[in-house]
Amino acid sequence: MSLISMPFVGTGFNTGLHIVAAVVLIATVAAAGISFWKFHEVPIHQAHKNSHQQLTLITTLTWVGFIWHWVWVLAVIIAFVDAEQAIAKVRDIWKAEGDNSC
Repeated sequence: MSLISMPFVGTGFNTGLHIVAAVVLIATVAAAGISFWKFHEVPIHQAHKNSHQQLTLITTLTWVGFIWHWVWVLAVIIAFVDAEQAIAKVRDIWKAEGDNSC
């Protein structure tokens, strides 16, 4: 036996190991892709759940977010923030400041 030996060479076991490695590699890449896709679709699911008025905008921003990632962050903000409630709070603060200044 030499110092440099190749185990499993010339046997069917070598082919089996290559097949198992290929299956594990493909499964890992598929799992990573599916989990990335599900994470990327979070704004759309949130908009559907809340019956958001800007559903088309959120969907478009999510799709564009595949290329420009900062656009996806915008989609998340729009999907999770209730714009009507935020505008009402700003309006109330503005009116309260106007009443106190007189």
